[in-house]
Amino acid sequence: MSSVFTKIVQGEIPCYKIYEDEKTMAFLDIEPEVSGHILVIPKVEVDKVYELEADDYDAVMATVKKLAQHMNKVLGERIMIKIVGIDVPHAHVHLMPVNENWAGERQLKPTEEEFREMQERLKLEK
Repeated sequence: MSSVFTKIVQGEIPCYKIYEDEKTMAFLDIEPEVSGHILVIPKVEVDKVYELEADDYDAVMATVKKLAQHMNKVLGERIMIKIVGIDVPHAHVHLMPVNENWAGERQLKPTEEEFREMQERLKLEK
């Protein structure tokens, strides 16, 4: 059975796509801890980040670096990089803007309009 992320890659489930290349995809988390919370995934379905083949791991981390730098520039905040690996059985990396007021995990409930506005602000072409 395919993970929810594989279904997003295959276009079966919609997402607020931020970036895509041959090996990776990034989109807004639909249950964000902070505004601008992005998930970076490999297109190949592998459960854990540390189980990825070297080229897929390198591709994910290159996308993480590219997007973190882009987010920092666009949003003007430090970007937290977090790998948890328990909520979805498909390797993924969380990118979250943080500032000096960061108080740990919290969950927001953005509106459709807020998702689309953030998607437009953060969208990055290859």
